[in-house]
Amino acid sequence: MHSRPLVGVIACRREVEGHPAHTVTDKYLSALRDYGLAPVILPVWEGVVGADLPTDIDGLLLTGSYTNVQPYRYGEQSLPENVRDDPERDAAALAWIPAALDRGLPLLGICRGFQELNVAFGGTLYQAVQKVEGRFDHREPEGDRESRYAPSHDLEILPGGSLASLYAEPRARVNSLHQQGIASLAPGLIAEAVAPDGLVEAVSVRDAIGFSMAVQWHPEWRTRDHPLYNALFEGFGNACLGYREARFARVTATL
Repeated sequence: MHSRPLVGVIACRREVEGHPAHTVTDKYLSALRDYGLAPVILPVWEGVVGADLPTDIDGLLLTGSYTNVQPYRYGEQSLPENVRDDPERDAAALAWIPAALDRGLPLLGICRGFQELNVAFGGTLYQAVQKVEGRFDHREPEGDRESRYAPSHDLEILPGGSLASLYAEPRARVNSLHQQGIASLAPGLIAEAVAPDGLVEAVSVRDAIGFSMAVQWHPEWRTRDHPLYNALFEGFGNACLGYREARFARVTATL
């Protein structure tokens, strides 16, 4: 048995030095390792199906990305602000989310992963939040990485939810590095936290078998330094460990 729970991390499809590549930013992998998890990068292709999700992983992480879910997947035309897409990742994410949930596999979505979860359940997205009346400009500020990932707005954690069970305080401050966001919350998802402008910032899956949560901000950045980010990754890590132990108990029982 592997000493750490294995977490599948969805890749993005990019061109690197003139060649198609499957990439994951180091900060996600490092955060998982810091919480006792072993990341496994999952390549993405257009033709993947739910059964392609490995059966020996103990969790699934849907990372952030500079690309966006293609609008046709939630019934809209692309706006001029929507300039980068990744159809291979879209295909993989939308196939693997239901497969993971059917297994009770712990799932954590971050930024793009948060938006993918909403689309997978039938919700819609704002393609340019900054142009929507009554919404703030949630895009990342200029400056170095420390400035871009610094907390930038308040967050209200809704009482009685899954996130509130991980973090006792009713408010926190989080970073903000996104142009898109949830327009209509999907049936089957529960809002867990909102920004001061009412934009949904965290969701969970209603009636999920296991840990199934996604957030719009980036908790993988300096995770141990922020109590909310730390609580989120500890919750995910504990769920992955529990899943692994249950998986090996089932295997042992059949021997």
